[in-house]
This record gives sequence, C-alpha cells and structure tokens, in this order.
Amino acid sequence: MPSFTSKDGTTIAYDVRGSGPAVILIDGAWCGRNMGPMPRLAPLLAPHFTVYNYDRRSRGDSSISTDYSPDREYEDLAGLIDIAGGSAHLYGTSSGVAIALFAAARRLPVNRLAIFEPPFTDVPGGKPMPQGYQAEVERLVAEDNRPALARYFMVRMIGMPSFMMPLMRLNPHWKAMLHNAPSLPHDTAVMEGYGFPTEAARSIRVPTIVMSGDKTFKQLKEPVRLARETIPGARFASLPGQSHDAAAGLVAPILIDFFTGADAARIAA
Repeated sequence: MPSFTSKDGTTIAYDVRGSGPAVILIDGAWCGRNMGPMPRLAPLLAPHFTVYNYDRRSRGDSSISTDYSPDREYEDLAGLIDIAGGSAHLYGTSSGVAIALFAAARRLPVNRLAIFEPPFTDVPGGKPMPQGYQAEVERLVAEDNRPALARYFMVRMIGMPSFMMPLMRLNPHWKAMLHNAPSLPHDTAVMEGYGFPTEAARSIRVPTIVMSGDKTFKQLKEPVRLARETIPGARFASLPGQSHDAAAGLVAPILIDFFTGADAARIAA
C-alpha cells in the first residue's frame, strides 16, 4: 500500500492503477479506498488513465487528524498531485465535490474537473444544517461515540427518517463506516457552511462537467443547477435511473469521454 506524508505530518494512503494521464478520485463522507463508489469506478478508468484513489485523512489506512481546517485537505490533495506528476484530472463525489471544486478555484494544477452532485444544500429548496453542527460532530468524535455520530449525520444533517437507522446497521459496510467516522468533521468543515460557493464556482477556469442522477434527492437538485449554471462553460450529464450512489458502469464512460476530450472533439466535429 503506497502512502505519503502530508505537509502537517499526516500519513495519506492511496492506491494507484493503470497508465496514462492522472485522474484523482475524491470520496464523500464515510467512504474510502475500499468502500463506496470509487473502488468500483477505479478499475473501469484504469485502462485509460493512471487512477489514484486515496483515503482522505482520518479514514481507511490514512492516519487520524484532529486539525479540521479545510486547508489540510487541500495540502493532502496537492501532495497526491505532486506524486501524480504535477497535474491531474479530478473527480469528486458528494463532499468530495467541495474539495475538487475549491482546489480548482485555489488554482491547484487541475487539468479537468468532474463533479457529481455537490451537496451544498443550504440553498432555496434545500436543507439547512442544524445550528452548531460542526461543534457537535467534533464533540461526538472526541467522545468516540461513533454510532451516535452516524445517527446525528444521517438523521439530523442529511434528513434520513430515523426509522431507517436500524436498517443502516444491517448494511455490510456498517463496520467500515464506523471505522471512518473520525473523518466526518473534515467532511463538514470542507463544506464551509453548506451554502453554494458562488464566487469560487465563478472563478474556475478549467473544463468542468457537472453530473447528477435523474432520480436523486430533491435537496440536491438546486445545488446541481447552480453548479452547472455558475461554473463558466460547465457541461452537464444526467444519469438515467440513478440517485446519489450512481452505478460505476454509467459514470465511467462519461468520465472517459470528458477526461480524454472525446466529448469536445465530437462537439467540434
């Protein structure tokens, strides 16, 4: 398992496979190299790209960090971009969108940007976060109360009906999710209040595609619309029959076309 030491001394674990231009996959909450959408997506992209799939800090095989500044996440990503050869395409999902989007806005060496369903839900028609959410998730992590943290995030923050929590515990990935629970304050911090980051989005100067499932949650439709209309020149792809956890087999062809420039070549033709 390869790893590197980030600027503040945190160990970041990653996998690399394939060959060609570098693509870095950036996960959302709870997920990592071995759980969530990216392990299914990486092998589909590897015939076309050198694919980097990493455990964000405080999850998977990366080391625990109690510094919840979003700056640390961008330092981690910058370190991986250096390993990847100095520039890379980025694909972010859910809260990983925030890292990818803000990284491009901060002028990290991003070639092309692909984002799936940005969860900036404090927008008209969306779902504002409960007051004091950042302090609460940090408190629950400090107490190592991982089941309570999962419940707070899923029910109070995301809006999942409370009666669904017992079913969550039957999920085969439940133990892995709890293992990754200390990473949740990083996820909430990078969202920077969950309001749509209009200025950052307008400042992006790299080719961008915004993706969404056509069956996704109601509160995600407005941030998707804002992203596609605010990021200059952004393209849009709707995945039929998909929600927030889209099938890798549908995501991969869109990313391959976009990252290779094949979609632009078709338009130009």
